[in-house]
Amino acid sequence: MSVDPNVVLSVHQLKKRIKNKEIIKGVSFDVRRGEIFGFLGPNGSGKTTTIRMLVGLIKPTAGTITLGGYDVAKKPTEALRHVGCIVENPELYGYLTGWENLEQFARMIPGVTESRIREVTHIVGLGQRIYDKVKTYSLGMRQRLGIAQALLGSPSLLILDEPTNGLDPQGIKEMRDFIRRLAAEGLSLFVSSHLLSEIQQMCDRVAIISHGSVIAVGAVDELLRQTSSTVVWSVSQAGRARELLEGEAGVALLDGSPYGTSSPEGGEALGSPLAVQMDQEAIPRVNEAMVAAGIRIYGIHIINPTLEELFLRVTEGEQIE
Repeated sequence: MSVDPNVVLSVHQLKKRIKNKEIIKGVSFDVRRGEIFGFLGPNGSGKTTTIRMLVGLIKPTAGTITLGGYDVAKKPTEALRHVGCIVENPELYGYLTGWENLEQFARMIPGVTESRIREVTHIVGLGQRIYDKVKTYSLGMRQRLGIAQALLGSPSLLILDEPTNGLDPQGIKEMRDFIRRLAAEGLSLFVSSHLLSEIQQMCDRVAIISHGSVIAVGAVDELLRQTSSTVVWSVSQAGRARELLEGEAGVALLDGSPYGTSSPEGGEALGSPLAVQMDQEAIPRVNEAMVAAGIRIYGIHIINPTLEELFLRVTEGEQIE
């Protein structure tokens, strides 16, 4: 099998069975060079189990994981040299300085020099604070030091599990910008997060896992285009407009929508809003039909789908972690 040089991580038909229960059911996806790949899943979906298999902490029952062109099962040392990982919160020595922490971790990785420690310190932007004790660090600084630790071995893939967990809004923005900067420099990032809005802003592609299976994978924009938009019609005759919309193919009224009232009684108030789910391509056709029916249109408001809406649709409303 030929190896695509643009693929840093390849997961093919990955399975994990624990006590006769199949936890992971044939998961497949690729992470490409220089991209930010989001990994989303409801509680109990198998997200953490998958991550542990990716970094060799547990063995899969079946399937293959290829890192940097090496099979993790057959050549773990060569494969895992290509990955750096932080699962949940980084484990650090609070009584040591940031620099001393990096020195300790560097001893475990062959070939890491003092110049590399200085380089990763610069990459994560800790500056002179690297010489302060870690117990004085904020959560955001601890996360940065953890990332510096993961970068010591010059990996081509960085796996971050909930990198913005516990950060304030400013810290979240700084982490998002930092992750983008790493990707711009050619590093691939695999980001697990429960903050769907952050994933939407941050990631190039995503995989959504539910009940141990990947049920959607692709570019964020492409996946969102597959989800119908919410369109709010402000009209002169809500009753007549409602009847017309109910008769249109591919149009679903959203009763109780926060964007508008779709009450059957829905009066003749000026600009009464009606919220529907429909493809944007159908708007001109519906608009013409309303005008032909003598309904005045005061506004058409298109609300594009979010990653959260896509997530809830494909997982049938499961709770995310």
